[in-house]
Amino acid sequence: MFQTERIRMIVVDNVDSIEAGPPLSRRWSRWVAWTMLLVLLVLIYGSHAPLISLTKVDGHIPFSPSSCVLLIEFAKLLVSFAALVATGNLSVLKVSVSAVAVAPFAVPALLYAFNNNLVVLMQVYMDPSSFQLLSNLKIGCSALLYSFCLGKRQTKGQWLAVGLLVAAGLCHSYSSLNWKLQNEEKLSPGVHITSWGLLLVLLYCFVSGMAAVYTERVLKTQRLPLSLQNVFLYVFGVALNLASHLSGGDSGRRGFLDRFTALVWLIIAGQVTNGLLMSVVMKHGTGITRLFVISSAMLVNGVLSWWLLGIQLTPHFLFPVVLIGLAVYLYYM
Repeated sequence: MFQTERIRMIVVDNVDSIEAGPPLSRRWSRWVAWTMLLVLLVLIYGSHAPLISLTKVDGHIPFSPSSCVLLIEFAKLLVSFAALVATGNLSVLKVSVSAVAVAPFAVPALLYAFNNNLVVLMQVYMDPSSFQLLSNLKIGCSALLYSFCLGKRQTKGQWLAVGLLVAAGLCHSYSSLNWKLQNEEKLSPGVHITSWGLLLVLLYCFVSGMAAVYTERVLKTQRLPLSLQNVFLYVFGVALNLASHLSGGDSGRRGFLDRFTALVWLIIAGQVTNGLLMSVVMKHGTGITRLFVISSAMLVNGVLSWWLLGIQLTPHFLFPVVLIGLAVYLYYM
């Protein structure tokens, strides 16, 4: 009887340990690593625009933007392939290269390329200020598509958190535009938007959200190493950006690496890191986490713009800070 009771106690202890999940130290280390990854993403994402502004000469970017984007995609491809070799998964490449495995990664590349051209087209039907404000709607659109396409149900509090992120983006954009209007020496052409412009910006938000949701679904449903999936994804990215670079007039006016300073190489390194880390979030996290990263990056953008560019922060800047903090609390707490 004593032996039976002892066996029962051992079984109960084992069940409790299984239900408790990984040891506390392991869970703590994972939480720290995940937090550091997200903080790094926010810093890189938020610093991109201020660093680009620092490279301008007489208000213009002196280097070839298409060359820069092409180098970023090519570097991400090289790093992904190096990670594939370093992890010993190169043998997987031989058995995984098939139309069924590779073709899905062409879709997000095409969607992002479509959106890049759509941004240019929208300038005909609306002013840049209106686009900057309305593009914040992609946060809500992405959340809706995430819930509908991936079947991820959100609570009322979580939907409220997403709404607060949209509001924070609108407030941040509005305060930035206010500063520009007050400090520009030349008269602005005025705010205008046509019905076609409104339709195009809604299409832009939909395509942006669909690309993110589709990428997350492919990354999570395929049983392939993330490094290999990144190789597939960036092969299409390099091909499309190379075609865009060669067909655009930008490639003929400037040399490929003309005016590439140390700051430009820093921007390239940051965007390579940003893309690779964001794929980790899409693979092991959620698309909603990506939205929180993008929204939080606005705050980093504002602080760096004040520090590096001398842009004055107004009291309106505190309002998005409060909204994003409240959104994080509602969604994750």
